[in-house]
Amino acid sequence: MERIYTGKTKDVYRHKVGEVLLQFKDDVTGTDGVFDPGANTVGLSIEGMGKSGLRLSTYFFEKLTREGIATHYVSANLDKAQMVVKEAKMFGQGLEVICRYRAVGSFYRRYAAYCKEGQKLNSLVECTIKDDERGDPTISKDTLVALEVMTASDYDEIHNLTVRICNFIKEELGLRGLELYDIKLEFGKDISTGDIMLIDEISAGNMRVYKGNESVKPLELEKLFFTDN
Repeated sequence: MERIYTGKTKDVYRHKVGEVLLQFKDDVTGTDGVFDPGANTVGLSIEGMGKSGLRLSTYFFEKLTREGIATHYVSANLDKAQMVVKEAKMFGQGLEVICRYRAVGSFYRRYAAYCKEGQKLNSLVECTIKDDERGDPTISKDTLVALEVMTASDYDEIHNLTVRICNFIKEELGLRGLELYDIKLEFGKDISTGDIMLIDEISAGNMRVYKGNESVKPLELEKLFFTDN
């Protein structure tokens, strides 16, 4: 297959008309060997992370589809760590949407003068544009509209979907004694219909999760999540 994009945690291949294939890698984002879902560089490689990320992503995509939420998910091959998805049109050169339930990571570093580390946040939504050279800067609704990255109605729909999706994921984790601190999502438009849909992945590499006061490592999350499930 023709590789059309090489990403940090996945490579993208041409599959067939209207669909692409995602090949999950064992790489995760971070800095100096420390995992950080908000980082814009590959920080380390964890054996088995690709399959783990795909298993969790498949679970959530299938669940969300049953909840009536549009996603790009078509099918998955866990043995090969591959997922077939609908082709999407990106917003600009790519947009990441973060839903925050606790003040940690980059949020705390930016606003430490105004909050305590670990302070509870109420499904706070932030957007960053994909731009490695400039450190994936945060961007406001007004700026996104002014730069014609998306319309105001697109932003409102994505904001509402983000809160709905992330609250669903938070509840699923909570049933297993786990707490979601923050999570990164991506959205695009279905090239066939123009509808906004959830894309990318929903894996441990895209979220911070705690069990009690202890941070759950990415590969450990899958094991905890699927225990007795």
